[in-house]
Amino acid sequence: MAPGTETSHGGVGIRKASVDTIDALLFRLGHFMELAEADKQQLRESVMREARVDRGKDVICENERPDYVHIVTDGWACRYKYLADGRRAILGYLIPGDVCDVHIALLDHMDHAVSTLTPTTFALIPRETVNHIFENNTSLAYALFWASLVEESVQREWFVNNTGRPAEKRLAHLLCEMQMRHRAAGLTRDNCIDFPLTQQDLADAMGITVVHTNRVMQKLRSEGLITYDNRQLTINDWEAMKEFGDFDPGYMHLSEETLNL
Repeated sequence: MAPGTETSHGGVGIRKASVDTIDALLFRLGHFMELAEADKQQLRESVMREARVDRGKDVICENERPDYVHIVTDGWACRYKYLADGRRAILGYLIPGDVCDVHIALLDHMDHAVSTLTPTTFALIPRETVNHIFENNTSLAYALFWASLVEESVQREWFVNNTGRPAEKRLAHLLCEMQMRHRAAGLTRDNCIDFPLTQQDLADAMGITVVHTNRVMQKLRSEGLITYDNRQLTINDWEAMKEFGDFDPGYMHLSEETLNL
């Protein structure tokens, strides 16, 4: 059990939150607006506790209304729905700095589920606390609303990507997006990011088979666009990768210059 863990049950460990638990989120929000130190401190103090969840566990189920807003602080999770034939459709990846369900403060239930793709740590903020922020702190409310709007923009681009591009461009586009999202949260080392996804995780996000996913991944590697080794992904030539994947980062509302890409 990790240091500071209070309870552990069903693959979920609960522990007190550390002071730097949501730094990735604050780093990301800083690309939208410069938050005052008091605002940052309020958001840090809003975290009631952290939950460490094993891989492959549902954190939020479809049709439920969570008591807490979940912020990813370590690991990877995803939004997903099951199709009628039992296949999983991944609707979005969640990495450190992403807020899973800030909208639940306004809606009465979730229209999809959230599950872990790796062992993942979440910071938990009570729904009532988020309501209080929306009603009383304009700066934080704007920042969280911005994050939510960017996520909606990413969802629209995922639809375009999965319906309008061939598989090899689809994957290249997705990898470019994940590189930018990691850099926006302060999570990159040079051009390298942690990339622990299985080929099934990728296939379920792109709507193709695992065999096809393996084929297009090998194509990107053989053409020297990426290096993938020991769950680490490096984009070797950013401009060439963008061109290959028809990647225009404008939909992410982030500046390549600011991110040093």
